[in-house]
Amino acid sequence: MDDRETLRELYRRYWQYMIDKDVDGLRGLMADDYVLTHMTGVRQSKEVFLKGLMDGTFHYYSADHDSIEVTINGDSATMIGKSSVTAAVYGGRKSSWKLRGDFTLRKENGAWRMTGSEASTY
Repeated sequence: MDDRETLRELYRRYWQYMIDKDVDGLRGLMADDYVLTHMTGVRQSKEVFLKGLMDGTFHYYSADHDSIEVTINGDSATMIGKSSVTAAVYGGRKSSWKLRGDFTLRKENGAWRMTGSEASTY
């Protein structure tokens, strides 16, 4: 598997881990300095986001991936994933969105890690 396909698989696992509330799996994908920027502009560190996943602030039901674009430049990469996601967040009702995630990644000790993501709709 080449690096582009490795990163596409990482994106698919990211969503499956969120659906499964697999915090250890997510920690393995995220660099220690990972930061998520929500659609609202709120920025969260890896641990704050994972806490919200576990305490029910974020509940993901499904994610169907429409496209995953990857650009690699040495040991850094960008990835744009577009997925149809069903979730309930911040106490809201279960809804579906077409979410775009703009990710930054870097290769650490031979393994790709997410360093950041920014969520928007498409």
